[in-house]
Amino acid sequence: MSRRASRKVLVIHCHPSHEGFISTALSQVLTGLGTIGADVLVHDLYREEFVPELSASEHRAHREPGVANELAEYADDLRWCDTLVLVYPTWWSGQPAMLKGWIDRVWACGVAWELPDGAGRLRSRLRNVRRIVVVTSHGSSKLVNSLQGEGGKRTVMRSLRTMCHPLTRTHWLAFYGVDTASSDRRTRFLDALPDRIERIVS
Repeated sequence: MSRRASRKVLVIHCHPSHEGFISTALSQVLTGLGTIGADVLVHDLYREEFVPELSASEHRAHREPGVANELAEYADDLRWCDTLVLVYPTWWSGQPAMLKGWIDRVWACGVAWELPDGAGRLRSRLRNVRRIVVVTSHGSSKLVNSLQGEGGKRTVMRSLRTMCHPLTRTHWLAFYGVDTASSDRRTRFLDALPDRIERIVS
């Protein structure tokens, strides 16, 4: 029996601190991916000093296929993966500005979508992506986030997902109430991450 090809996983990490809850979550995610022998690429947007601002020239050319030269590696990696893992804190109900900028600039025409002449809606191009996993923290409770509408979750589960394969599965691994959580509750969530990632991605 032939061995199944390893998963191709792109991990996008976004947090200004390299210590703390989200940093540990990233380490645990990578541990789980290592257990299943996944082929993993990691982009740490803060370490790489990613520029999130969409320039005026990019905006003017947003209907033209392609990205700025400095974004070519990010676009190639997005086209390469079958699994996308986003690790970040939820701030103001959404993604940090740097991660939102990565979406704005990299999920561009010719990479994530296209709009053929005469078409009334975007067509997805990232059909290679079959799985999206989010690992995130929220300062407030699940109830409060639900009442606020969880805008960041909708961005991933609705907007990004529609640019991927029609059968793409999404997984939301969120830790709510991080600001007031006990050390034990934080530890339990983090300790469980490798197994959860292994089950989802394998």
